[in-house]
Amino acid sequence: MIDYIIVGSGLAGISFAEMALKYNKKILVIDDKSQNSSRIAGGLYNPVILKRFSEVWQAQEQLRVMDEFYENIQSKLNEKFNFQLPILRKFFSVEEQNNWFSASDKKNLAPFLSTKLICTKYNGIDSPYDYGEVLHTGYVDTAFLLDSYKEYLLQNKILLEQFFDYGLIEFFDYGIQYKNITARHIIFAEGFGLSKNPFFNYLPLDGTKGELFIIRAPDLDLNVIINTSVFILPLGDALFKVGSTYNWKDKTDIPTQEGKEELLERIKEIIACDFQIIKHFAGVRPTVKDRRPLIGTHYSHKSLHILNGLGTRGVMLGPAMAKDLFNSIENGIDLNPEIDIQRFNKKYLQTLILDRP
Repeated sequence: MIDYIIVGSGLAGISFAEMALKYNKKILVIDDKSQNSSRIAGGLYNPVILKRFSEVWQAQEQLRVMDEFYENIQSKLNEKFNFQLPILRKFFSVEEQNNWFSASDKKNLAPFLSTKLICTKYNGIDSPYDYGEVLHTGYVDTAFLLDSYKEYLLQNKILLEQFFDYGLIEFFDYGIQYKNITARHIIFAEGFGLSKNPFFNYLPLDGTKGELFIIRAPDLDLNVIINTSVFILPLGDALFKVGSTYNWKDKTDIPTQEGKEELLERIKEIIACDFQIIKHFAGVRPTVKDRRPLIGTHYSHKSLHILNGLGTRGVMLGPAMAKDLFNSIENGIDLNPEIDIQRFNKKYLQTLILDRP
């Protein structure tokens, strides 16, 4: 018998896999490559919502768990995925500067917002009102991380690259049986693929499509991340990742002309040099309307659990949410009500009762 079957090998799935392996649990990861949002993500981690100058929910704790997680996984795989890099918010007016300094006086934001204007002039960007610097920021190369971790799983023979058939789960007092595999628990970390999961698809996962570019801009001299209406992330060799759009209606991972035009318009508001689009890609983020993850245990099948809804902040949220779910299962520690799927169960169960003939 193994301890955990983990369905999905995106940021949520590998976060739980690492947490389980840390405590010597036996795992098996199953993934059919149907979801790509973790792979194409910008990978930025940023403790401040720059649109509103507000703190990301539980930012301090998320950063603490995240730093330890990526440090350990880099050491384990002997690769580097986590790159600490300043994020600069370009100001477009004196009013924006004033709003920044007002926010930096708030107790919860003071650790994250520098009170010193960044006056550096970057070739290719006009910045008459300078920049504000967000502290404790950077990015994770998510594609490289996922590829490297997949190789690790394959080498240790704990990854099956195949479709997961929900109909083959059999329930017993000790756990579950899936095909020829006996396990204590299943962790569903499928991202937007949750819509096909008959055990958890009642949850209000509302996928949000995002489109991004890789551009080449030889005249853009940038060694920091610029974040305004879009982010511009330097990759080296005059290449930059730029994103992202938000589309709440289209649930496909196909790049669109509409998304392309929106990104082009926003890029031209920030940089003032020529650039070439090298790649245009898209994915559907697993978002939730109340902006909190979906973490917890099924209301009747106690061997089934979910780790989902990480949205645009999977790099930061994944390790902390995996830790909370693991502690809930193994140590009986109650989940924060803000993330526990029980916040939706009452309404769902009432609907089931009302729908009965």
